[in-house]
Amino acid sequence: MSEEIKKEQTEAAAPEAEAAPKKEKKTKKNAEVEKLKAELEQKNDLLLRTAAEFDNYKKRTEKEKITTAEYAKAQVMKTLLPILDNADRAKEFEQGTEQFNKGIEMIVKQLSDLSSKLGLTEIGAVGEQFDPNLHEAIMHIEDEALCENVIAQVLQKGYKFGDTVVRPAMVQVAN
Repeated sequence: MSEEIKKEQTEAAAPEAEAAPKKEKKTKKNAEVEKLKAELEQKNDLLLRTAAEFDNYKKRTEKEKITTAEYAKAQVMKTLLPILDNADRAKEFEQGTEQFNKGIEMIVKQLSDLSSKLGLTEIGAVGEQFDPNLHEAIMHIEDEALCENVIAQVLQKGYKFGDTVVRPAMVQVAN
């Protein structure tokens, strides 16, 4: 009988012995699968971050391109301002024939239209509130008729291109 018990125990132990390597294999496979999943997740995260970084780079360079173009336009406008000023002065002078004066007026109108079309806007007008970001106070006067910090006279027109002040207006301010 003892042989039968030993035989039964041996037969019962055999499936357990076979199950142990299978469990070990499953555990190794599960560990490898988990490791691969973690690696895949890490690579996906890296890919998403890289894509987002590239998208931000594209947006930033596009914004820089626009800013650079606006700055270049503003510099060109700045070089044209003395011509516009001189044309205005010639218009005010009005000494010459009627045709000559009309020609000067047409030139001034064309220059004004061109500057407006390109986005150049005039800043500083009599009666506006003084703003040190837009105006340059050259003189101060005492005038009871005007409120404090109001532009009394524009000595030189100022211009703005978009949000950029190309040239501040030179003004006389009432105290």
